[in-house]
Order: sequence, then structure tokens, then C-alpha cells
Amino acid sequence: MARQPRYNAPGYAQHIIQRGNNRQVCFFSDDDYRVYLARLKQYAQQHDVQVHAFVLMTNHVHLLITPQHENGISLLMQALGRFYVQYVNKNYGRTGTLWEGRYKATLVDNDYYALAVSRYIELNPVRALMVDHPAAYPWSSFHANALGKAIQLWQPHASYLALGSSEAERQQAYLNLFEQPFSDKALAEIRYASNKGWVLGSEHFKQQIAAQLSRPVSPRRIVQQELD
Repeated sequence: MARQPRYNAPGYAQHIIQRGNNRQVCFFSDDDYRVYLARLKQYAQQHDVQVHAFVLMTNHVHLLITPQHENGISLLMQALGRFYVQYVNKNYGRTGTLWEGRYKATLVDNDYYALAVSRYIELNPVRALMVDHPAAYPWSSFHANALGKAIQLWQPHASYLALGSSEAERQQAYLNLFEQPFSDKALAEIRYASNKGWVLGSEHFKQQIAAQLSRPVSPRRIVQQELD
């Protein structure tokens, strides 16, 4: 089956997932995380991509990012992936690939769904039983979104800014979202869209993107019923 082409829609957030080849470790020390984040910041600025949420796990990465230009995300991920493979190979005396083929990309509705994906990303270490609370994991945007830590590569999403009229209000409102557990249906919806590369959002949003891009944005109804 031919691969699903990615959606190029400037101004809309996308959920990006990149995994290590065969789920192998990609980050071996604290310095590796720092290097990756520094280059993410550099290439995001270079290609005019906003970073709203991120988590670096030991063997994969999640990002919620918004491109301002059609090829911004692909240029960012190509530059970042190429640099980081060279960095790891040089520092750890290895050769060959590090990443598992293409990164996954899911176009995300800029309203409720963007906040849901941001939470989903930052809760990864909790679901993986690495920590009891996202605040205990150092390599995620939770510290900016919920705790107000200055993270230079982070830029607030419009749906985050709508949570309050001040930084303190927004941080508290965002933190309160983590008191609400994800429903099984919401988790399934995010995971299915992320793994398959479909658009994640309301039916109205999907129809809008389908009309804008003149292509399908969700699976056939028979497949969709599996999630209901």
C-alpha cells in the first residue's frame, strides 16, 4: 500500500512522532537531550516553526508544532534528524541509521484537540511508568505550559493563550486539565490518528481541511466505527 502523503497546511498544528529504529534508545545521557533541544530550537527558528509541546523519551520523540510555511516541518525534521544521527554516531562510535524511517505527522484541530494532544504528549512519561507526575520528568514542555519555566524554544499555542488573561491564570488552567483523566475513546482517537497520519479534530474541521486540500482526511466509515 502506498504511504499516506503528509498534509501541508501552514498555520495548523501537527503532532509529530519520531521513533528510534527497532525502538532502540536514542538518548543516552542528559547531554544528548540538551543537544537535541538546542538544535530543535535552532532549526525551528530557521524554518519558522513554532514549538508548543514536546517530550523526549528514551527511544522516541513527540512534538506539537505549527509551521508558518508549507515545507517548514519537513525541512525542520530533516535537518534535526540528520544532525542528531551524526552527533550520536560520532559520540558513541556507532554507524548506520538511528531513526525508524519517516516521522509520523498528524494535522491537529487548533481548538480543543491541540490542548488534548499537548496533554497527551506531556503525559507520556507517566503512561510509561517512568514518573508519577509530568512535573517529575525534566525533558518535556510541561515545565513551560504548567509551571511557567522559561524554555526558549517553547511558544504558546493560541488555544493555550485562550485559557486565561495572565500567565498565572493560563498556567493554573492548564495544570487543572491534568486532573481530568483521558477517556479510553479520546486516547484511542489520538493514537489512531497519530499512527495512521489522519487529521485529528472535529467533523467540521475535517471537512474544512478536506475541502482546502482536496483529499481525504479520515478513514472510511467502516474503519471509523472501530473507534466508536
